[in-house]
Amino acid sequence: MKALSPADTAFLLLEKRHQPMHVGGLFLATPPKGAGPNFLEQVAERMRLATKPTPPFDKQLTRKFGAWFWERDEQFDVDHHFRHYALPRPGRIRELLRMVSQLHAAPLDRARPLWELYLIDGVDGGRFAIYSKIHHSLVDGIAAMRILQQCLSEDPADTDMPPPWAATRTKKVKADQRPQGVSEFFSMVGSQLESVPKVTREIARTIREVRSDEDRSNDMRAPPCIFNQPISGSRRFAAQSYSLDRIRAVGKAHRATLNDVVLAMCASALRRYLLDLGELPAKPLIAMVPLSLRRDDSDSGNQIAMILANLGTHLLDPARRLKTIQRSVQQSKERYSAMTPGEILAYAATLLGPAGLNFLTSAVPRVQAFNVIISNVPGPKQPLYFNGARIEGMYPVSIVVDGQALNLTLTSYVDKLEFGVIACRRTLPRIQRLLEYLELGLKELEGIGDENELP
Repeated sequence: MKALSPADTAFLLLEKRHQPMHVGGLFLATPPKGAGPNFLEQVAERMRLATKPTPPFDKQLTRKFGAWFWERDEQFDVDHHFRHYALPRPGRIRELLRMVSQLHAAPLDRARPLWELYLIDGVDGGRFAIYSKIHHSLVDGIAAMRILQQCLSEDPADTDMPPPWAATRTKKVKADQRPQGVSEFFSMVGSQLESVPKVTREIARTIREVRSDEDRSNDMRAPPCIFNQPISGSRRFAAQSYSLDRIRAVGKAHRATLNDVVLAMCASALRRYLLDLGELPAKPLIAMVPLSLRRDDSDSGNQIAMILANLGTHLLDPARRLKTIQRSVQQSKERYSAMTPGEILAYAATLLGPAGLNFLTSAVPRVQAFNVIISNVPGPKQPLYFNGARIEGMYPVSIVVDGQALNLTLTSYVDKLEFGVIACRRTLPRIQRLLEYLELGLKELEGIGDENELP
């Protein structure tokens, strides 16, 4: 029995019927040359034989002493977690994204290990897809990516790879660093209490600084925006790939990091989208950007904090917008550099407390810490294969919640940056336009677009 960390527990507390708290991934694959018409069916049959899951896929929830714990599922049923579907003809990407939208909207069953995986046959061009989802209380984005890389191969000749839930994993975490059960729960509580004095000082310093710097976004002054409305249980998912070489070239030209350029692309896309709807706020949008604190090679739990980035959406000039983003991000990084991971978590939790309260209760809807979540998860640098089938693209499928109806998550894969955009379908219309606007945002920074056409 293993206690959930406070961060892991938060994802359980946030979950509602219309607000499932799982993360997912969509992988598009091409069968190997010479594969017969029954290739995927044969792969599915082999996968069903894997009936002994490895952590974290064998964990189910139990509640003791008023806290949540993980325990091993002794009655694991592979057919509940793994399904083989087929798209209706003609199997366009449009139909695939619609199916993923529907699957992602359904909550996971808490009476079983919190994950599902789907093989989806019949994608046009002879391709197939893999869609998986796993509860955020089990893994964060970095952990999910590590799990993925251990069940795929860089060698197309590896045709007998185990499914994700049965892959053997190793961790370089010393035994004395892994307290279990109730003792672990109280150890985590004590650690958080020790960070209180320093965190209190940092919060006070932050409040003083934001009063004298308009670019500082840590003052809970995110403007009202249509992104920040209650959501329904319906979802709309859109996905697209962009060239990493183009993005790196922009970063080099502007002396910016890849993440800075990505945030600038998103800022431009969000600005255009809101202008189309006549809903662009006069003040800049604020993005919450998750920050990985993972220092080991573990692949479970959550080790993430977050920074708040000023997106400069009130600015017409894309170069000025990028500079605003750079300053905002750098200020947060400098603050975190003087803190331990535990202090960073406590600081972020305190600073974003009103946002968490809104997610849970909607008690203070006018207190808006940020407008949108933008997350970047590092991915594989080499092409990967699933039982000989080449993975052509991998697209993250994330979470939206009440007050945050839009989420942009991306991951790198070989020479591409793969964007996954998830939104509440009833709250935000025509969300697929953001894909086109991301391309236009990149062109702005490249200096290709005609400045007279900028909104």
